[in-house]
Amino acid sequence: MQNIKPEDFKVSGYVRFSDIPTDLDIKASKKEKEQALEELGLELSKLQDTLYAHNRYGVLVCLQGMDTAGKDSLVREVFKHFNPRGVVVHSFKTPSKQELQYDYLWRHYLALPEKGKYAVFNRTHYENVLVTRVKPQYLLFENMPGIEKVEDVTSDFWERRFEQILNFERHIAQNGVIVFKFFLHLSKEEQRQRLLRRLEEEKHNWKFNPGDLEDRALWDQFQACYEEAINRTSQPHAPWYIIPADDKQTARYIVAKILLEEMSKYTDIKEPELDPEIKDNIGLYRKKLADKEL
Repeated sequence: MQNIKPEDFKVSGYVRFSDIPTDLDIKASKKEKEQALEELGLELSKLQDTLYAHNRYGVLVCLQGMDTAGKDSLVREVFKHFNPRGVVVHSFKTPSKQELQYDYLWRHYLALPEKGKYAVFNRTHYENVLVTRVKPQYLLFENMPGIEKVEDVTSDFWERRFEQILNFERHIAQNGVIVFKFFLHLSKEEQRQRLLRRLEEEKHNWKFNPGDLEDRALWDQFQACYEEAINRTSQPHAPWYIIPADDKQTARYIVAKILLEEMSKYTDIKEPELDPEIKDNIGLYRKKLADKEL
């Protein structure tokens, strides 16, 4: 199996999607990838247990990608060995009436991970410079001062949004949230095949949404917005990783590998030391329990 290095997928300079493959042969069979992911998942779960005991950091995993990119199944497979109390998944849909009464980042602040836990954003705060940029009419529901019609949304508006997102991520990183951002890079042809599969296989019919075809017709616009957003917001404290997503198993393996290798670099994350008095009396406590004194 090909050795996966996080830096090969990290965005540390200007990138063009046209230069990045959507498929990657890692020289492994389906069974080998399944086994490798299983092992990575178990190792990640051990690190999460230590993170929970350490109680100093939270981890935010952001997943973005076009419809059918494999976000849901990636969450299921990568995090399946985690203690349920240690990971919370948030799937951000169209803002509710209550959420629209606040600024667009409000609901994302509420969903940030507690110390010692992972939060997974399945779709993220970046929808606010992606969907709303391709379909700016959605912004009118936010009732913002000065935005009465689509024509009021200027380039300065988007400049401010990017600055706000950068500030949001800088703020949470400075306060103990470790941020990972993954873009599942899917080809248009693979998306077509996956949408067809949803229609042809009855058990997957429920996944199909006619709106997916509307967004597919806007593919080039979405790709341009993704490319700009990633280039403008990949920072050392909140990096983007572009993951080839035409093969779901490979994508899951790469994401899990990156998480494990990067989290292993936090050597200060350790289980807390026992209180010296308790440590000195472990033998006594053991004896009491063994002798059924308690």
